[in-house]
Amino acid sequence: VQLQASGGGLVQAGDSLRLSCTASGRTFSRLVMGWFRQAPGKEREFVATISWAGTRKEYADSVKGRFTTSRDNAKNTVYLRMNSLKPEDTAVYYCAADDNTVAGATSTGANRYEYWGQGTLVTVSS
Repeated sequence: VQLQASGGGLVQAGDSLRLSCTASGRTFSRLVMGWFRQAPGKEREFVATISWAGTRKEYADSVKGRFTTSRDNAKNTVYLRMNSLKPEDTAVYYCAADDNTVAGATSTGANRYEYWGQGTLVTVSS
């Protein structure tokens, strides 16, 4: 599976951004997709995950209520809509794919994901 993330940039606190991640190489509708981020000097952390059909989603507490993940299986793309951005959201954001799952499952652990995108930088200024 090849993953290509895009949509990062420099924004001000309170602004919104939408990240996209397009997959190729496998049946996208059978992949659990996840978003992770890594801030400078910190470990990679879980942000959001979405099940095959998009019916189940999980979020990190730090982004709950502000971030929304969705997917369009016809376009092989998963999205992360980020609202009310804060400076502490500054990080490189990675999308990831887990192909060893079942319908309705989600994956919050980074070690569950076999495939990773290259990352897209989000910088939030105060």
